[in-house]
Amino acid sequence: MKEGITARVGRIVSASFNAMMDAVENVAPELVMEEAMREVEGVIDEVRGELGKTIANKHLAEQRLTESRNRHTDLSEKAALAVQEGRDDLAEAAIAQQMDIEAQIPVLEKTLNETGAREKELESYISALQAKRREMREELRKFTASRNQSAPAGNGPAAAANPDLAGKVAKAGSAFERIMEKNTGLPAAAGSAGNAAKLAELEDLARKNRIQERLAAIKSGDK
Repeated sequence: MKEGITARVGRIVSASFNAMMDAVENVAPELVMEEAMREVEGVIDEVRGELGKTIANKHLAEQRLTESRNRHTDLSEKAALAVQEGRDDLAEAAIAQQMDIEAQIPVLEKTLNETGAREKELESYISALQAKRREMREELRKFTASRNQSAPAGNGPAAAANPDLAGKVAKAGSAFERIMEKNTGLPAAAGSAGNAAKLAELEDLARKNRIQERLAAIKSGDK
């Protein structure tokens, strides 16, 4: 990955519609903007995948922290019982294990706080990217409407009738790829199949997380 998600999202959100149009010399602007929106959708998918992993890690940290705290309480009770029975050796063993748990709890708490903050951050990225996509659609609508109003009658952009269209499309696509890779760190679009695969992976990850939650609830109820 050329850049982190934070930098890539920042580049996309700050991208200028007019600058992009100027960069491709106004060649097939609709195709360029549609491709740009697909690129944004691809990054949204990637951020969602990262969000799914973050949520899973947060859940594991929560589970581990709860188990550690419960174990610490249980050991306190057992240490007290050992003292009552005159078994200081057993009490010392319980206390030693408690100390090990106490050393781990701050790390687990830090992990939980960090994953929680990361979860909110990624959610904000998704919202920002979705807003950018809506903005791009509106800019494209305005651009198309403005061009249609200024176009002379009888000279509409008939794609099939233009013998140079294929070359223009290829030129626009090549220019777009260079601009997007330079300004967002993204390669050319992977296509809808790539997005679908990422969405499927995210759904599978979310489903596994839900299964683990139910399993943890069942185990907790049995105790």
